[in-house]
Amino acid sequence: MHLDIRYVTHFVYPTPVWESQNSVRACPIDGDTQELISYALDVEPDSECQWYVDRWGTRVDTFGVVDPHTELIVTATASVETTQPAAPVGGATLLDLYEENRDGRLWMFLRTSRHTEWAGPIVDIAGQIVADSEDLVSAVRDITATVNRRLEYQPGATAIGVTPDVVWAQQAGVCQDYSHVMIAMLRSQGIPARYVSGYFYATDVAGGATPETSEITVQTHAWVEAWVPGFGWWALDPTNDQVAGERHVVVGQGRDYDDVLPMRGVYYGDTDHVLAAHVVMSIAGLGARTVPEIDPEIRQQIDQ
Repeated sequence: MHLDIRYVTHFVYPTPVWESQNSVRACPIDGDTQELISYALDVEPDSECQWYVDRWGTRVDTFGVVDPHTELIVTATASVETTQPAAPVGGATLLDLYEENRDGRLWMFLRTSRHTEWAGPIVDIAGQIVADSEDLVSAVRDITATVNRRLEYQPGATAIGVTPDVVWAQQAGVCQDYSHVMIAMLRSQGIPARYVSGYFYATDVAGGATPETSEITVQTHAWVEAWVPGFGWWALDPTNDQVAGERHVVVGQGRDYDDVLPMRGVYYGDTDHVLAAHVVMSIAGLGARTVPEIDPEIRQQIDQ
């Protein structure tokens, strides 16, 4: 599937800021089931960009805006060709996993991290699922379904930093929460898991319906990859209880959300600011570029 993507971020500051130094993770990964055809990053005010690939394999663009400015607009445009990934065959066990990871190459994806600490009932439930499953593939699939049934997709139900056991208890969250809970459950049972960020070509991030129009506005999305012995990383989307397929576009991978944050930066000046962002995806070429509008009432408040 050919997909064109445009990700626009718009910052507004109440007074001029300067020496703004930023990093952006918005470039789709070039991999086995995803070919990166083109990518470009545009910054207003104009700035020269540099880039590198981080330890997790994600491209990071960096730029600085030295002169005073009251607005910053960052536009990342990309084209990718995706294919449906292969599926692992059954039969692998935890023992196979331990044998394959004797060299410790996956140990970073077995440890707890700030967003994936495991405690309470999620550990017991994950343990029971693994014990009752005939193999690792079945266990991973059942954990995906369990997380999906437990949680209700509810924007605003959580804040960055809430732990998986709290999300589990309140039974609500967004795609980041679904993914962190699933990762915590898998790692608690010795199954390596990593966080994936990107885009999902669907009308509803929690429903997964295929769009009826070629161009749609979406949000950034998150899902999970679990390591299966003899196969490698297997991508599943707990928010939609499905295997991640050709409509999922991978941008970043890491231990949790902190490793793949789309944009972070520092600057001199007033700490108050407002932000608006949107992502447009298309299977038939992108239309005219638009800059996401700041809510007029919020903009008026910050201008004052």
